[in-house]
Amino acid sequence: MNNKLIVALLCFSAFGYSQKKSSKKTVKIKPKAEFVADLMGKMTIDEKIGQLNLPTSGDITTGAGSESSDVAKKIEDGKVGGLFNIKSVQKIKEVQKIAVEKSRLKIPLLFGMDVIHGYETTFPIPLGLSCTWDMPLIERTAQIAAQEASADGINWTFSPMVDISRDPRWGRVSEGSGEDAYLGSQIAKAMVNGYQQDNLSNNNSILSCVKHFALYGAPEAGRDYNTVDMSRIKMYNDYFPPYKAAIDAGAGSVMASFNEVDGIPATGNKWLMTDVLRNQWGFKGFVVTDYTGIPEMIAHGMGDLQTVSALALNAGIEMDMVGEGFLTTLKKSLDEKKVTIEQIDNAVRLILNAKYDLGLFEDPYKYCDVSRAKSEIFTKSNRTEARNIAAQSLVLLKNENQLLPLKKTATIAVIGPLADAKENMAGTWSVATNMEKSISLLAGIKEVSKNAASILYAKGSNLDYDVAFEEKATMFGKTLHRDDRTKEELLAEALKTAEKADVIVAALGESAELSGESSSRTNLEIPQAQQDLLAALLKTGKPVVLVLFNGRPLVLNYEKENVPAILDVWFAGSEAGTAIADVLFGDVNPSGKLTTTFPRSVGQVPIYYNQKNTGRPLGNSEGKFEKFKSNYIDERNEPLFPFGFGLSYTSFEYANLKLSNTKMTANQTIKASIEVSNTGNYDGKEIVQLYIRDVVGSVTRPVKELKGFQKIFLKKGEKQTVTFEITIEDLKFYNSDLNYDAEAGQFEVFIGTNSDTANKVDFLLDK
Repeated sequence: MNNKLIVALLCFSAFGYSQKKSSKKTVKIKPKAEFVADLMGKMTIDEKIGQLNLPTSGDITTGAGSESSDVAKKIEDGKVGGLFNIKSVQKIKEVQKIAVEKSRLKIPLLFGMDVIHGYETTFPIPLGLSCTWDMPLIERTAQIAAQEASADGINWTFSPMVDISRDPRWGRVSEGSGEDAYLGSQIAKAMVNGYQQDNLSNNNSILSCVKHFALYGAPEAGRDYNTVDMSRIKMYNDYFPPYKAAIDAGAGSVMASFNEVDGIPATGNKWLMTDVLRNQWGFKGFVVTDYTGIPEMIAHGMGDLQTVSALALNAGIEMDMVGEGFLTTLKKSLDEKKVTIEQIDNAVRLILNAKYDLGLFEDPYKYCDVSRAKSEIFTKSNRTEARNIAAQSLVLLKNENQLLPLKKTATIAVIGPLADAKENMAGTWSVATNMEKSISLLAGIKEVSKNAASILYAKGSNLDYDVAFEEKATMFGKTLHRDDRTKEELLAEALKTAEKADVIVAALGESAELSGESSSRTNLEIPQAQQDLLAALLKTGKPVVLVLFNGRPLVLNYEKENVPAILDVWFAGSEAGTAIADVLFGDVNPSGKLTTTFPRSVGQVPIYYNQKNTGRPLGNSEGKFEKFKSNYIDERNEPLFPFGFGLSYTSFEYANLKLSNTKMTANQTIKASIEVSNTGNYDGKEIVQLYIRDVVGSVTRPVKELKGFQKIFLKKGEKQTVTFEITIEDLKFYNSDLNYDAEAGQFEVFIGTNSDTANKVDFLLDK
């Protein structure tokens, strides 16, 4: 926390303020519209503009801007509408006391934080969590996050991030739900429902902020904050749906993205913020910028601070995060008629509405119950749920000769720089995690094996040979405790350890901060030091299980070709070690499926399953080069691992795909069914996926699109008929006029275990 703010807060606490639960009783107030109108009638223009100001002073700095040094005085003067990145109910209660007891109108503050994938109980990174394909489970993670965050004083989260991304070079792919608009929309709804629980007046629900609006996941060259340029038809069909789904679910706020849209930065884009978000989608909440989003428009070439601040307000932005462009220029712009009082009043009204909905005017200390902070955060039950959920997010990519699951009686060598790296288990954007309490893979294997197995350990290598590279990849306290021994010494120890083992578990991949914000990469392979270690371990002849830590799809050609078993564990959260061990030992059968495509080469990027055909598609399925066809001279077209892919310790067979009818009209439905059998030796879960192709359209259509999925459980030997209902809504898309409708004609239906399924039947839509 900024030192000047600490001093100010201590001074205010000297007025006899107690850390005990506030004795202030909840008061009954007027209906929202009347209450807010009355309050606004008492506000000066400075106090109104103050509500639009969101500075940061706290435990975490998330951007390039400097922390505000005079926040406490500004709060007292009514020049702050909310604050973010203060952690702990005690600190928040003291700051709220300034607002409601020292400011003239006693308007309470919003308190926000990047509660992205859990609070102190941390769940898998969002990309990993999406691989569960389990909406009740995903909603539950947001519920628990809201419970813990609200118990610690937080009432607003900058989540979910629903940006579609098809480019693993972009580091923030780790923070989203993958490449598919349909699945991303289901997850967006689940997250908003989990945070807000349809009732913001509850003290264990918090305001959701959907981000980043819009198109942030498609930057040129995969470089964070970079230019985005795409057609509107692609926006509406492929990138907008998750944002709209979150709005339809009732999200209370939206965050603007850093990138430009149609040549205008999103923060100043009226078509985006007003025409689409409000007029087309009916959004009723407020829009906040991202960190210093308004002054950053100066570098975009949109004008000076006063100009870009007016541009943002005119576009439909209500709250200025950190930039203080509103605070310092809007009054002048009002005098010069560059903005109107109606625009300022509308922004203030929306922010006050959110505070009213959260119940802050009835009880400003609603989220400041120290007893909740002691009893509801990082509880045993929450950690148990986190462990169970994490295990379901893991994706088995390869399991040659059923090497997995491991026997608990084996001698196991756990080797690699990520084996004993508890600080990295929570992954990126885990700002509230107590990293010291996270469980490493080594610790988890020891705990789950219950000392039945003999567990050996060696680090084997550092993250990479380059010290500077490792420093950039281990920021925010997520150290890997770099070993100063030579690479030869580290490798020799690892090989000596491996000699004593029956099986090697190689814990390799990315560190937590090698993906995430401002962590774009041009090389998507495992760092070289670890590649060398893996090659040496394979040469021992001992069976090797690669436990892959990553926040993005990686290029794994060598690994797929040479390593017998690969388990993608992402960054599985505070309970990662035990969750991974549960799967390694077979206490949990892996069921995760990829939500983003793994390329063979970075040169294939962007790569995604729902591509469109060209006029010269490749004519063979073997990947053989054909001149004058759409392919590469030096690489196959298809990915290394397709969207929806994931293995199990058991096996599933699909048979007898049927449709209830071969024709349908707009008012009818068709049922598609398939038999799924567990033909292996383990009970297990399977994610059955439905894809549809519109064969002929007025505009070109994807080769297939996900339109449904079901997660089922089958005991070994059991068979189940899985049925999907296809309606006209599943066939609609935005055409070249941006009209949303379905077109008559032939459709193909695919049901299978991943997007590369060959099970197909046809039907006709007759309108």
